[in-house]
Amino acid sequence: MDKWLVMSFAIMGCCTCLMAKGEEKRIPAKGFAVFDDSGEFKPFEFTRRPVGDNDILIEIMYAGICHSDVHHVRQDWGKTQFPTVPGHEIAGRVIQVGKDVTQFKVGDYAGVGCWIASCSDCDYCKTEMEHLCKKRVLSFASVDHTEHDEPTYGGYSSNYVISEDFAVKIPQNVPMERVAPLLCAGITTYTPIRFSDTQKGDKVGVAGFGGLGHMAVKYAVSLGADVVVFDITEEKREDALRMGAKKYVNVNKPEDLEGLEDSLDLIIDTIPFQHDPLMYLQMLKLNGEMAIVGLPPNAEVPMIPTSALPMLPLRKVYGSNTGSIRQTQEMMDYSVSHELYPDVKIIPADGKAITEAYQKIIDGEVKFRYVIDMGTLE
Repeated sequence: MDKWLVMSFAIMGCCTCLMAKGEEKRIPAKGFAVFDDSGEFKPFEFTRRPVGDNDILIEIMYAGICHSDVHHVRQDWGKTQFPTVPGHEIAGRVIQVGKDVTQFKVGDYAGVGCWIASCSDCDYCKTEMEHLCKKRVLSFASVDHTEHDEPTYGGYSSNYVISEDFAVKIPQNVPMERVAPLLCAGITTYTPIRFSDTQKGDKVGVAGFGGLGHMAVKYAVSLGADVVVFDITEEKREDALRMGAKKYVNVNKPEDLEGLEDSLDLIIDTIPFQHDPLMYLQMLKLNGEMAIVGLPPNAEVPMIPTSALPMLPLRKVYGSNTGSIRQTQEMMDYSVSHELYPDVKIIPADGKAITEAYQKIIDGEVKFRYVIDMGTLE
């Protein structure tokens, strides 16, 4: 063969190699987005970043609908950048891994929660509390500073690319349709229950009996606590008792509230709208704790008057915000080993169905978590 032809083939081969290394392919994705605060979901096609050396590509099987998703879409917490693909309760199957990945293999189940990256350098990150990092990246409606500031799109979609360090291992042989909400509703309630060192025989109040609240009940009951559930309707009374609560209180019935002062060791406040936290604070025992995990709209933020606190001395109020990856993995393992899963209603991956689910969440008509079956995505 002519030596120049051989050289040409060699040059072409080198160029092809360089192009392969330099032109990493982005991952096609499709799902459902909102394009304004009307809340109407429509089909949306986009791309995700290429799978890096430490990344995994997850084929999404199920995505939970959290009340926080609704707040983002309605711009309850400030301006949202549209289009937005919500979803931070994500469960699926690993279909590709980067060359340096050690924690996952193709075929494993994996979950994605609220956070997908952090700065890695601050005190929080260095102590495995990366969910408190000031530069944390949300799994949707955020900007990923670790990936050229590209917008993040969430789990109401076909796939997700994430560093293995921020993915959660999901065991095999679990009800995947019930696992996804654990990535937010589960960890958000599990963290304060563990932080407050809930023990058998403790008296635990759960304010708000929705997606978060019903998981708080299940975790507290599993630890042997005596649980009192607070809500505003009679429709959930039987559900609370079925899940192991000792008492259900309809706060709109004054007789239900009698005799509760100084009776509780811990209160988990999950309420995502205006309410009176002082009423619950008065129910704490001496040295009791109140963990606030609910996030109401900015226009409906409840207040605790500081003048009331000296009259309720030696009670503690603290906030809790999901949990670290280590804590989330601990929660996942605990939930699976104790068969603690959310009560869910499965809906198809359809824009109209998701839009209707949002309205029912706003109207308080869900028991207890909507989950989108992304396998029905066309």
